[in-house]
Amino acid sequence: MPAPRALAPDLGRGVMLLIIALAHAPVLAGAPLGLADQVVAAFHTLFVEGRGYPMFAALFGYGVAQLVARHRRAGADWPSVRGRLRRRGRCLVLFGCAHALLLFHGDILAAYGLLVLLLVAATRSRERVLLASAGVCFVAGALAFGIAARFIPDGADAELVTDPLISAAYRMIGWIATTPLFAVMAAGPFLLGLWAARHGVLERPDSHLPCLRRTATIGIGLAALGALPLLAVQAGWGDGAAPQIAATALHTLTGYAGGFGYAALVALAAARLGERRGLVVTALVACGQRSLSCYLAQSLAWQLLFEPYWAGLGGQLRPLTAAAVGVGVWALTVVLAELLRRRGRQGPAEALLRRLLRDPR
Repeated sequence: MPAPRALAPDLGRGVMLLIIALAHAPVLAGAPLGLADQVVAAFHTLFVEGRGYPMFAALFGYGVAQLVARHRRAGADWPSVRGRLRRRGRCLVLFGCAHALLLFHGDILAAYGLLVLLLVAATRSRERVLLASAGVCFVAGALAFGIAARFIPDGADAELVTDPLISAAYRMIGWIATTPLFAVMAAGPFLLGLWAARHGVLERPDSHLPCLRRTATIGIGLAALGALPLLAVQAGWGDGAAPQIAATALHTLTGYAGGFGYAALVALAAARLGERRGLVVTALVACGQRSLSCYLAQSLAWQLLFEPYWAGLGGQLRPLTAAAVGVGVWALTVVLAELLRRRGRQGPAEALLRRLLRDPR
């Protein structure tokens, strides 16, 4: 009989999808009009933008390490495990391509697929090598995004066209350009997730409470402090490319700390909950277990709300309203995931992925 699933990883994925929804909601927002909108925009810079994807990438790395451990416990040798991981990576790249072509410009699935293909050997690396490599990737990712954010046009703006085929073409061009960038940015959290899985940080949060408390407090605090220079640049206090690149790089670098802080906060909540499962926690876990389907469902919502040939709300809402829509979209996916759980069904994307991988579990 398989061991029961740990609460923290699935709960973390469910909560993380809220941050992803809030991160994407500004595609619907125009310029702030009042104090409430300005507060929402500042909150987004401080605690949302660049803070969700590190948590997502770390949880993805954690899950990859769990897959490796599961296959090894089942008696699979390393070449077999490596082959399975590479098949998973290729499938994620294909999912990402379809995601960008059909739905949304901000795909991250293909970047994660690239990480699996390129860093599969890291699942066997020594801990010192893993941590040192993660540190290098943190700096590289922050610098890469700092430069890219200054010189690469926003992909969302390119989608404001009335022809669906042209819109899809813009998304694919952006996908080709941004997938390697997103992979570089996610490599550090992915590697740290591999390291954390070796120590069972999320399966046994009770054994890591002091470390988790420090990570949550310091990580989220650093993320907020590191966002202040970017807030200043956005307010017009710094002109030219250099201040913007430096502020964006610092924002991204401290965003890694914020993502880990959020993951630690969820692990602390899981430790406190123990075996208790209320309606809300059960639904969040169901969402986390179907995170791929829920992530794609969010993108379908943004497609229907954003594109001018559907609802055409891109840039039309106040930031406060757009944030509320983001929370609503996320809440809807949580409800749908819970309904699937009650019927004993996987998410459709998870079912398709497992069918492609020929994985019965």
